[in-house]
Amino acid sequence: MIGFFDYTVWLTYASLLSAGAGILVSLDGDGHPYWGTFFLLVCGLCDAFDGKVARTKKDRTEIHQKFGIQIDSLSDLVAFGVLPVCIGMAMVRRSNLMDIRPIIGYCLAGVMLLYLLAALIRLAYFNVTEEERQKKEKGVRRTYEGLPVTSAALIFPTVMLFQFISKKIDITPLYFGVALLTGFLFLSKIRIGKPGLRGILWMVGLGAVEFLIITLLYLLNW
Repeated sequence: MIGFFDYTVWLTYASLLSAGAGILVSLDGDGHPYWGTFFLLVCGLCDAFDGKVARTKKDRTEIHQKFGIQIDSLSDLVAFGVLPVCIGMAMVRRSNLMDIRPIIGYCLAGVMLLYLLAALIRLAYFNVTEEERQKKEKGVRRTYEGLPVTSAALIFPTVMLFQFISKKIDITPLYFGVALLTGFLFLSKIRIGKPGLRGILWMVGLGAVEFLIITLLYLLNW
């Protein structure tokens, strides 16, 4: 078989499978955005450690390394680009926005398409600039230009928490507003420091707390 299947790519494959499951469950029936959010958090957990796990293997060939870079970006596009779009459209299905005016639903779909395009451009630009950087300097980069696409793993679950807290208020417009802002930040020139192990653990902890809160509130029919 073509491809690589050792432990260095397992987390990336797991992230993609989680994203695929989230997409399917989000768009099932009338829409299940909360279940989609669970899978988005799992994607974020996998992404937090896939690079560190891959770098533990010292005898990787150049083609092996390049393969890992490519599948990581492709997986990120699905997990943090397509999945948030599906979660958003699932929220539209569950809300009454389409009943008020169908054009509202179409406009919201347009917002998510712009978000998806921004995620694609951000990932492609990062790949190109990272390849050029590695030709000039060694080691991992210390800063990012623009908001990393993987930040979607924390941003959108946080928005979903507001829906649970304000259960009588439909925060679907807020979700799409955040998506539009996030897409803009993907393409911005802001400099963001790359988190170290402590920062990664902090973000994983925050994601775990969000996962537990959403799970408990969902089970309790908040």
